[in-house]
Amino acid sequence: MTIDDGVVVTTGVTAVAADERATGFDAFVAARSQALVRTAYLLTRDHALAEDLVQTALAKAWFHWARIRADNPEPYVRRILVTTYSSWWRRRWNGEIPTADLPEAPAPRAEDGLDLWDAIGRLPRRQRAVVVLRFYEDLTEAETARLMGSSVGTVKSQTAKALAKLRLDPALSTPADQETPR
Repeated sequence: MTIDDGVVVTTGVTAVAADERATGFDAFVAARSQALVRTAYLLTRDHALAEDLVQTALAKAWFHWARIRADNPEPYVRRILVTTYSSWWRRRWNGEIPTADLPEAPAPRAEDGLDLWDAIGRLPRRQRAVVVLRFYEDLTEAETARLMGSSVGTVKSQTAKALAKLRLDPALSTPADQETPR
């Protein structure tokens, strides 16, 4: 690389390395972006936020793409996705507005009876992340712990708490579950 009158001229080697980096990144994005958006949607429960989350994670990955293992970049990008999601929900306002008058409870819908995704959406964010990573993404406890930046014991306890809450969720109970024993 030379500098002549303020103009930077790159050599062919640098241009080739940058081109290979861009090609590898583009191939990864084309192959895995839909899976990343699905995971992000399950975490955020909002399509627009999911796309923003993936875009932010991919932008962060782009800057470090030369350091990422070329044979398997997905764990690194998923880690960025989860940590970015965590930082978003730590600082985001939760949207609650105090009021003196409580609104009427909405009428139950017929499809609410067995809506697992609504029940998962009612879990605290950390428990929701564990459920999504463990059972939807089918990651091991160790992989989930690594992605969330916590210990395996924390993943186990958060999984147990989340499953206990899901078992007690009224939207997931069937009429047979609600019958009292004789």
